[in-house]
Parts: sequence; C-alpha cells; structure tokens
Amino acid sequence: MKLFSRREKSARSRRFEPEPFDSGEYYAAIRCSICTGEKVAGFRSKKDGSFTEVMLIRSQKDIDEFKALYKVDDIKTEY
Repeated sequence: MKLFSRREKSARSRRFEPEPFDSGEYYAAIRCSICTGEKVAGFRSKKDGSFTEVMLIRSQKDIDEFKALYKVDDIKTEY
C-alpha cells in the first residue's frame, strides 16, 4: 500500500483562462476580513452589490497576477 503518491500539478501551475468581465456592470474589488485578515479578489456588481470571488490573495504577487489576468489597473479594497 502506497501512502504517498506523486503529487498532482498544483492549481497555480495549471494554465487558467479567465472569463472576461463587463466593466460597465462590475468593478474589481478585494474583500478583506477584519477578524481573520483573509483577502479575496473578485468583482462586485454595480447593480445589486453582489460579490463574485475569483481568487485568494496571499501576497502582492497574487494581486499583480489578478491585475494581469483581468487587465485591471484599479482595485477597491473593502472591509
């Protein structure tokens, strides 16, 4: 019985094709938890205020990756 098998490719190493977003209907935002400090990047609807999570933010590198994937320059931070 094998206890350890070869690791699968991590989610970061797989190629990800982002879905385009409508900048007239959504804006980019980072939602931060006051209690835990967890940060999640995503898009907030301008119509109803709903938030769609896209990726977990652990460092500035993740923010830069999010900006590059979705071609976003300005990201609002919400608490």
